[in-house]
Amino acid sequence: MEPMKKFQPTLEHALYALALVIAAGLRFLHLGALPLSDYEATWALQALRIVQGLRPGIGPNPAYVHLTAILFFIFGTTNFLARFWPALAGCALVLAPWFLRGRFGRLAALAVAFGLAIDPGLVAMSHLAGGPMLAITLLVFTGLMWMEKRPVLAGVLAGLALLSGPSIWFGILGLVLAWAFAANIGKKVPAPVEETGGKAKRKPAAPEAPAKAAGPGRFFTDELRAALLWGVGTLLVGGTLFLLSPKGLSGFGASAWASLSGWWTVSDTQFWQPLLALPAYEILPLGFGIAGAVRGILKRDADSLRLAIWALVAFVLSLIYPGKQVSDLVWALLPLWALAGLELSHHFDFAGQNMWEFSATFALVIAVLVFGWLKLADLTTVDLSASTSRINIYILPAFLLLIFMALALAWTGWSATIARLAGVWSFTVALTAFTVAMATGSAGLRQPLTAELWLPEPRTSRVDVLLKVASQISDLNRGYAEQLPLTILQVDSPALHWVFRDWKVQDVSDLAPDATPELLITPPGNVSLAVKYRGEGLPLYEHITWDQATASDWLKWIIYRQAPIARDDIILWVRADLMLDDQSTQPTP
Repeated sequence: MEPMKKFQPTLEHALYALALVIAAGLRFLHLGALPLSDYEATWALQALRIVQGLRPGIGPNPAYVHLTAILFFIFGTTNFLARFWPALAGCALVLAPWFLRGRFGRLAALAVAFGLAIDPGLVAMSHLAGGPMLAITLLVFTGLMWMEKRPVLAGVLAGLALLSGPSIWFGILGLVLAWAFAANIGKKVPAPVEETGGKAKRKPAAPEAPAKAAGPGRFFTDELRAALLWGVGTLLVGGTLFLLSPKGLSGFGASAWASLSGWWTVSDTQFWQPLLALPAYEILPLGFGIAGAVRGILKRDADSLRLAIWALVAFVLSLIYPGKQVSDLVWALLPLWALAGLELSHHFDFAGQNMWEFSATFALVIAVLVFGWLKLADLTTVDLSASTSRINIYILPAFLLLIFMALALAWTGWSATIARLAGVWSFTVALTAFTVAMATGSAGLRQPLTAELWLPEPRTSRVDVLLKVASQISDLNRGYAEQLPLTILQVDSPALHWVFRDWKVQDVSDLAPDATPELLITPPGNVSLAVKYRGEGLPLYEHITWDQATASDWLKWIIYRQAPIARDDIILWVRADLMLDDQSTQPTP
């Protein structure tokens, strides 16, 4: 037996590790800082109910619910743990290009890894509890493990993927349609040509091996059979959490039905939102992805053509799907980044070039881009309706003209290669900085919080203040927080139930006139009960009022991701005798 080779780390390993560190920083930093939205709290509460032994009904995302229940059982319930698995899946996706080095090339695979690490859409989905990140990563690695001839691992991942929510069916549909459209690509390859007496003559094709007899034996190979067995086993074990939560298995069928019903159920997401999200966040993979697709068409590269078809199909589906969410667009980002990586790999031909000439052209283009962006940002401080302000708008195209002139001078004065390399890498550096900035906003790392398209609305507001006030009242009267019972009147909010998950909470649609709950949460308005209460209004939800945005608001959103925000308030009522200045007062019967 040959001795095992000692692992020798290389620069390539170090670069993948760097991409993983960047991805982990954007995904895990302040992961639990923001409160869970209603969408997230719905899934987290299901996991919590399993830990409490209540055997709740499981929605169409049993993989997330069961995996999160394991974390809750071991470590307790926190916002961080509720978002842990999507964040981990987002980090793992960065390593997927490692398995494509032989197909795409090392440089292209590395470029894709760094792109996936900083992509704003993928970062946003990695911060979304119960979102599509698990489905994306599991489906990608299922395909990679099948390509790597690891059927057992592929089957396990496929079983988990099928349990990871309705998004998996949306992704599979896009892949199936793309495969159908691209089925004939790469099949018709011209035979090689040889020279005979000055005349070109095609070599005869090599004799084909005799085909195996068609039938079940050919289709169900040992590898496919192993993948199916392990996939079904994982589906049963993961869907029931080792028989501890058998209702989770119904989530497999529920996810398929939820995805199917989206074709006749219209969501609140407008058509323009995913259409705007692509250029507003993804201009780097979009620009170089289109360039890579054009190169693939001209060179008749089969891989590039397949990726381009996949990206186009996924993008069109995200627009025409009636139950659309902006998050559906992330399925188009995977092939776009692959195309962008392939395109960028063609622009590393620095050998033999004068680096002083490259640096001068590169610095000039970067300077013009920075000044152009600052000028665009300056427009947010002026009245765009004024005639004097229009001059500033007309100046912006002049910056593009300056860039064109600088590259043209480099082309004619030095070389076309210098102009091409300086143009490509100056825009790459500038757009990378833009992408990282957008990713920090999507991750909720900016203060104040920015208005993002990726996450479902409404987002939960400052419920930490609400919890703090209620805890102080409980500590004042009972000596401990979370001891007073809480009544919620006509407020249907999973996010609110998640915040008060450790309290004794009662939901009611109406209160008797003689009821005297200690703590009461109601919609805005007065309450008429037998005793006195003191109330304080606090914001529960925030949502972006796109229909009220002006031209200046849209420009501020493009530059700073700021937009008009509306808030939905609730009132926390405290029985008057529980207040510090009214301790002697007893509740009236």
